[in-house]
Amino acid sequence: IQLKLRAKQIWFKRSYEYFEANGIEFSNELKTHLKRTLSKRVKTDDSVIDSEKNNNNENLSKNNGCVNGDASKNGGKAEVDSQSKDEKEHKLTAQEVYDQVREDYYCLQTKPKKTLDLRGKLFLSPLTTVGNLPFRRICKEYGADITCGEMAMCEELVQGQMSEWALLKRHHSEEIFGVQICGNQSVMTAKTCELINSECDVDFIDLNVGCPIDLVFNRGAGSALMDRATKLEQILTAMVQVSDIPISVKMRIGTSESKLTGISLCERLKKTGISHITVHGRTRQQRYTRMADWEYINKCKEAADPVILFGNGDILSYEDYNQAQKFTDSVMIGRGALIKPWIFKEIKEQKHMDMSSSERIEMLKKFTRYGLEHWGTDTSGVEKTRRFMLEWMSFLYRYIPVGVLEVLPQKINERPPYYHGRDEMETLMCSGNCRDWVKLSELFLGKVPDDYNFIPKHAANSYSKVVSGSA
Repeated sequence: IQLKLRAKQIWFKRSYEYFEANGIEFSNELKTHLKRTLSKRVKTDDSVIDSEKNNNNENLSKNNGCVNGDASKNGGKAEVDSQSKDEKEHKLTAQEVYDQVREDYYCLQTKPKKTLDLRGKLFLSPLTTVGNLPFRRICKEYGADITCGEMAMCEELVQGQMSEWALLKRHHSEEIFGVQICGNQSVMTAKTCELINSECDVDFIDLNVGCPIDLVFNRGAGSALMDRATKLEQILTAMVQVSDIPISVKMRIGTSESKLTGISLCERLKKTGISHITVHGRTRQQRYTRMADWEYINKCKEAADPVILFGNGDILSYEDYNQAQKFTDSVMIGRGALIKPWIFKEIKEQKHMDMSSSERIEMLKKFTRYGLEHWGTDTSGVEKTRRFMLEWMSFLYRYIPVGVLEVLPQKINERPPYYHGRDEMETLMCSGNCRDWVKLSELFLGKVPDDYNFIPKHAANSYSKVVSGSA
């Protein structure tokens, strides 16, 4: 697929026809291909007409007989040639071409879509960098019902970049699996959806409308689309029309406290035909600095009805989940799963699990094995496994064992003072110094080089920002 994309050997017929039918302008490359497609269709129609005319004349000749022999044949041939010439000279008008494409568009509209029953299921949030395939396998074993790949950029996917396509890989254990894409143009997102729909084994495609990162926001994608409701509506409508699998959207409650657009967006977006909506209960400006606003999420749910709405934000225990269920159809869990992946099992069994250091070490061993299977056992694969493990540890260290807590449950935004664990390993695993995370990784992947540097992507989760070599 990547080689074909790079050589521009994959065409996006459904996307082209949809945009032509709606009178939307797109690039010269797309116009050229659409012109070729239509010209082939016209030639095919002409050949069919010629064939039908010849058959009709042959039947007419047999029925009337040939009284004058050659003269009758020559006269018949001249008449057929004249009719064929007139037919070939007929050019389809712009309106006739538009009508043909419009007819195909309506055929796409009426094609039955796949359906998913997601109500009440536990959803692992798409997590950039840390939501990789080995981590999703861990969460699946602990009871996650729905998993989603990391955010992939539409332009890079259509260009055939290997690093982006790797984000769409699905493990066979993921029963309900979706992919998340990010883009700011309806043409590009539609092409991406059509490509994924035809080439990938996924159950739904999610559009990212919540990413707060400046690099994405400044390109007009992610949470920037929340301030451009009409454009967002066009993008989702196009995605729905060119795909047979369900389309969803994940967003925040707004870009800032003065621009809370979540409710109005839910009212508009439910008309586009999407299968479900996820709302993160914070604004882009807040990032993760305040508690999620579940009251506002509840208002979004009412506005989105009858479309299923998932709420997201600050779920770290089954009590948090039970409270959130009062405000929404179901719950998506992100950081809570990074801090304690067994949260899905806790929710299903409605109890707190006191995970010892030895149990968490076994979990990291599994991640190491899954990582080497996924990224390879060569030097590059080992270092990728180590890097993604260290990124995960920047969240994992924040888990406080139940046996140490004075008050249950632990809250996601409450960070405790330094404490000693019940054994030496537990004390090491609760350290917020990333030098200690490197020590832990060496237990599974061997010593790091003396010049090894690790800078956590989520720098706010560590006290020591850069690690040089092993401690």
